[in-house]
Amino acid sequence: MAEQTITIGGKEFNVACQEGEEHFLQTAAKMLDAEAQVLLSQIGRMPENRMLLMAALMLADRTAGLEDQLRDARAQLSNREARLAEQENRPAPAPERIEVPVIPDDVTDTMAEIAARAEALADQVEERLKGG
Repeated sequence: MAEQTITIGGKEFNVACQEGEEHFLQTAAKMLDAEAQVLLSQIGRMPENRMLLMAALMLADRTAGLEDQLRDARAQLSNREARLAEQENRPAPAPERIEVPVIPDDVTDTMAEIAARAEALADQVEERLKGG
């Protein structure tokens, strides 16, 4: 066991912890001290046990709020994962059918006739240019 001295609310405490866990103890003590300092600045002098109790309750309240937020975030993530799995498992949509209008025969015949006339005119113009 490692012995550590921590300071909370201006008071020193000797605390034992497992070897290698000193950093965690110091971090927790700093958090508790920060809450104790808030209490002391607001209320002033108070009995040590009351200061420790109030500071611990303030930390517990903050922790409970964070746990609620974490639970909500996990639920949202779970919902998103469920929707994603639903989307991934959904069969692909049927191919869209596209209908192309059919051009009536008399229109294609008329266009073929116009094309033939245009070619004939182009041939005539070409002959005049060569001969002329």
